[in-house]
Amino acid sequence: MKVLLPFIKLFKHQWLMMFTGLLLSVITLMAGIGLLSLSGWFLSAAAVAGLSATTAMTFNYFTPAGGVRFLSIARTASRYGERLATHEATFKLLTQLRTWAWRKLLPLSAKNLQGLRQGDLLNRLVADIDTLDHLYLRLLTPMAASLIMLGALYLFVAWFDADLALLLCGTLLAVWILLPLFFYYMGKRPGVEMLENKRQLRVQLLEFVQGQAEISLFGATDRFRAELRATEGALFASQSAMANVTALSQAMLVLCHGGAVILVFYVAASGVGEHVPPGPILATMVFMTMACIEMLMPIAGAFQHLSSCVTAATRVNELVEQEPGIVFTQDSTLKIYHGDLRVDNLSFSYDDKHSVLNRLNLSIKAGDKVALLGQTGCGKSSLLALLTREWEPQDGKIFIDGNPLNSYSEASLREGITLVSQRIYLFSGTLRSNLILAQPDTEPQSTRALRREAQVVNDAILIDVLNKVGLTTLTQGEAPLDAWIGEGGRQLSGGEQRRIGVARALLRDAPILLLDEPTEGLDKRTEREILALLFEFAKNKTVLMISHRLTAMEQMDCIHLMEEGSIVASGGHAELIGSNQYYASLYRQLV
Repeated sequence: MKVLLPFIKLFKHQWLMMFTGLLLSVITLMAGIGLLSLSGWFLSAAAVAGLSATTAMTFNYFTPAGGVRFLSIARTASRYGERLATHEATFKLLTQLRTWAWRKLLPLSAKNLQGLRQGDLLNRLVADIDTLDHLYLRLLTPMAASLIMLGALYLFVAWFDADLALLLCGTLLAVWILLPLFFYYMGKRPGVEMLENKRQLRVQLLEFVQGQAEISLFGATDRFRAELRATEGALFASQSAMANVTALSQAMLVLCHGGAVILVFYVAASGVGEHVPPGPILATMVFMTMACIEMLMPIAGAFQHLSSCVTAATRVNELVEQEPGIVFTQDSTLKIYHGDLRVDNLSFSYDDKHSVLNRLNLSIKAGDKVALLGQTGCGKSSLLALLTREWEPQDGKIFIDGNPLNSYSEASLREGITLVSQRIYLFSGTLRSNLILAQPDTEPQSTRALRREAQVVNDAILIDVLNKVGLTTLTQGEAPLDAWIGEGGRQLSGGEQRRIGVARALLRDAPILLLDEPTEGLDKRTEREILALLFEFAKNKTVLMISHRLTAMEQMDCIHLMEEGSIVASGGHAELIGSNQYYASLYRQLV
C-alpha cells in the first residue's frame, strides 16, 4: 500500500473540492437514510393514528410529509452536487498527476528509458494514471463517507436505545471491515490480469498501427492480427472474471445486509428503549437499517479496484522514481559562442558489454565542416547522442569551446546546438506550430497590437524558409501555415517531413550544426539542393555531418572514416580518393 502514498499526497492540492465532495456524499447518505426512516415512521404512525377517530383528528400529517419532501429534494440536490464535486476533483487530480509524472519523466535520459517500449511508456502515462482515478472516486470517498455515516447513525440510534445502536452499528462495521478485505483478495488476480491485458493490447495495437507498412510488406499481417485476437480474448476473460467477482460481492453484501435487517427487526420487536411496545419506532429502526444498503453498496466495488490501483501506481512509480542518468548544471551563464569541438579518448557502450566507441579522438575547429563516414553500427550516431548528452560516456571527455560538456546547462547546450536527426518528429498540429518549435524566443508579446505585428513578421519568415527548402506547395493558398498536418505529420510525404526538419534547422542560429543523414529519402538532385542550402546557411558555423552517401564531400574540410568505434582514416576528399582504397571504391559506386 506504500506505493499509493505519493499519489495520496497530491490530494492536498484539491483538498477543498475533495472535502466538498465528501461532505455532500455524507449529506446524501443522511438524506437517503432519513427519508426511508421518516417514511417508515410516517406510514406506521399514520396507520396507528387511524385506529380511532380521536387520534386521527389529532395526528399531525403535515410536518412529516414536509420532512419527506425536504429530504427527497435534499437527497437529489446533494447527490448531483456530490457527483459534480467528486468528478471535478478527480479530473483536476488526474491533470496534476499527469503534469507531475511528465515533469519527473523529462529529466530522464535515454539510458533511464532503455528497453522501455513506446507503447508501454504511453500506457503508463495515460492508462495507468487513468486507473488511479478509482483511488479517490471509488475507494477513499465512499469508504470515508460510509464510516462517517456509521458514527452519525450510532449517535442517532443511541438516543433511543444504546444497546440497539451498538448491535446495528457493530454489525455494519464488521461488514465494512471484513467484506472489503474479502473482496480485495477475490478481485486481486483478475484486476491485475485485466490491467496487464489492457497494457499488452495497447502496446500491440500501437506497434501494429505504427508498423503497418512494414508488416504488410513482409506479409506478417495475419500473425499480428492473431496476436491481437489472443490478447483481446485474454482481456475479455479477465473482464468476465472481474464481473463475476463484482456480482458475487454484491450478492454477499445484500445477504449480509438482509441478515442485519432481520437481526434488528428481531431485537427491536421486544422494545426500543422506553418504547414498549415499539410501535412506529420499530418501523423507523427497520427502515433505517434497510436504507443502510446505500452506504454499503459502494464498498462492494471499491476494493476490487484496489489491486489495479496498486499495480498502476507501482508501474508509474517505477518510471518516476528513477534518478536521472544525466544531471545538468543549473548555472546557465556559460554559453556556446564559437563551436569548437574536441573529443578525447572517448569510450562508450550501451550495455557495458559491447563497446560502441573505442578511445575515439576527434578535433573540430570552430567553423570547420567535417563528415563522418562508416558502415551502420560503427558508432557515428552514438557520437552525436553523446554530443547532445542523450547518453553519457563510460570514459573520456568532450569539450565545447574548451569547456567540458557537462559544464553547460541544458538550456545553454540546446541553444548552442542544432540537430537534424534521422527521424523527424512532427506533432499533431498546424504547420506553424511545428515550425516555431525552432524559434522559442519569437513568441508574440502580451499586447494585442504587438502580437498581431509579430505574427505577421514571423509568418513571413516561416514561409520564406519553407520556399527555400522546396515546400512551395505547402505555402500556397489562404493561411497555409494554419494547415493541419495530422498526427506525426501523416498528411505529409516522407520527403516533405524531412524538408520540415531542415527548415527547422534554418530557423535556428546555433554555432554548431549536427546533421545525421539529413537528406535520407530524398533524390540526388534534391539532396544536392538541400545540402547546398544547409552549407550556405552554416557558412560560419561548425558542421558535423553523418552520411552513408558521398554527396558534397568536396565541400568538407575533413572527412573521417570510422570502423568499430574508431577513426581509421582522415583527410580531405581529394586526399582520400588517392590514398584510401575503400573510400575511392565507395565514391565510384555512389557518385
